[in-house]
Amino acid sequence: MTKNETTVLVAEDEESFIDALTLGLAKEGMKVLVARDGREAIEIWKESSPDVILLDLMLPKLSGIDVCKEIRTQSQVPIIMVTARGSEVDTVVGLEVGADDYVVKPFSMRELTARIRAVLRRSPTGAEEKGEAAAGAGNSELLCIGAITLDTARHELRVNDKPVPLPLKEFELLELLMSNPNRVMTRDMIVDRVWGPFHTSDTKTLDVHIKRLRSKIEPDPSKPTYITTVRGLGYRFESRPEQ
Repeated sequence: MTKNETTVLVAEDEESFIDALTLGLAKEGMKVLVARDGREAIEIWKESSPDVILLDLMLPKLSGIDVCKEIRTQSQVPIIMVTARGSEVDTVVGLEVGADDYVVKPFSMRELTARIRAVLRRSPTGAEEKGEAAAGAGNSELLCIGAITLDTARHELRVNDKPVPLPLKEFELLELLMSNPNRVMTRDMIVDRVWGPFHTSDTKTLDVHIKRLRSKIEPDPSKPTYITTVRGLGYRFESRPEQ
């Protein structure tokens, strides 16, 4: 049996937002599950395996940061953090612990649904549930540079032949860079291609994801040889990294 309806777990304690999100997402054809505190969010996630999680940073009992950390120890389900305006530090922390994207209150339903669809578009879980995994398995596309192998169809990364789990946005970012070896990719270009035209943040989001990627693929993240910085412009993936 295939699953066509997208299930969204909304972890939020403000009733006005809960009502608006439940109604708005239902109109978009999505099933909404609601958790009003962090512990309940983890329980519902374990019981229901939602397709995407909309996770408020400021939750009772267990913060959104701690919820994200706990989920990331077991799953790469897409997570979109919800932050209050001006909470830049919390936003960066949320991205560092594994969130795929974030939205800032107040946000439009159009922006939110665009973000949800963007993170789901490349979700390997979603592909399997829709019966697409078997078709994709026979059409793997490998990007191999140095010790890094990226299988875009299977959504797998291997470094020195060892599997390395990646959240969706990190995977998309790495795929973009490896698909354009030795080419300087400007920050604005990368943000537009990976996060899309509805993304309103500055490039700090990108820099956080680059830092996380380097920690997973570089022999020495403090002296990157794969993902190099081109000062004043952006980043470049080196096809012949210095060893």
